[in-house]
Amino acid sequence: MKFISWNIDSINAALTGTSKRAGETRQVLHTIANQDPDAIAIQETKLSKDGPTRKHLAVLADLFPDYAVAWRSSVEPARKGYAGTMYLYKKEYQPTVTQPQIGAPSPMDNEGRILTLEFPNFYLTEVYTPNSGNGLKRLDARQVWDDHYRDYLHQLDSDKPVIASGDFNVAHEPIDLAHPANNHHSAGYTDEEREHFTKLLAAGFTDSFRYLHPDTAGAYSWWAQRVITSKQNNSGWRIDYWLVSDRLADKLRSSTMIDSGARRDHTPIMLEIDL
Repeated sequence: MKFISWNIDSINAALTGTSKRAGETRQVLHTIANQDPDAIAIQETKLSKDGPTRKHLAVLADLFPDYAVAWRSSVEPARKGYAGTMYLYKKEYQPTVTQPQIGAPSPMDNEGRILTLEFPNFYLTEVYTPNSGNGLKRLDARQVWDDHYRDYLHQLDSDKPVIASGDFNVAHEPIDLAHPANNHHSAGYTDEEREHFTKLLAAGFTDSFRYLHPDTAGAYSWWAQRVITSKQNNSGWRIDYWLVSDRLADKLRSSTMIDSGARRDHTPIMLEIDL
């Protein structure tokens, strides 16, 4: 099976926007469609509490005619049009869709950050992990989130194997970002965030990219949008992951980044696995 995951940074802008960046984003969506994946996980949809509009669904149906749509948006008391997740999955599958609450600090559980599909033999789940923010003002709450999210994946894993993707908002090791020394205390590369990701892997999960490419440097999934030269200079971070239950590691075929051209910010990541 083939899966793709992407932090799109506003699906409304991607589907209806007229800017140069919107055009770049739509081109990436066409690239994804051409890969013909079994399911597509999308983070940071930024949709209203009512989800995709008719216009959104029409554009998605044109781009992905053989796919069903599942979504989860931010709801009160969380901010409107914030975070949010979505799945597109082939209509031949009929997974059970759940929107878990993990007991995270308020209002994180209401920000639409986790969406899970249950298939007969495995779980497919995506996450948009909270960013610790400017000045690390959300770092304490983020650590509680990490603990609860780890417990959630462990609970799923006790039932059947798990395939988890998303924007985890952490570069795990120095090899996972271009300038580790300069970012030691930056959100996404604090000791606390990295230690919690280590704990997540130790709970029974494999970082598919690093498992298949243990020594590959310079492979990133995010480049700062506001820094014009970030992608030109490959000054990036690997903060988007495909994790699998350890017992699925030997079934991995590939774990790669999809080329998103000149578009800065996140790039899609793709997993191929024998299931």
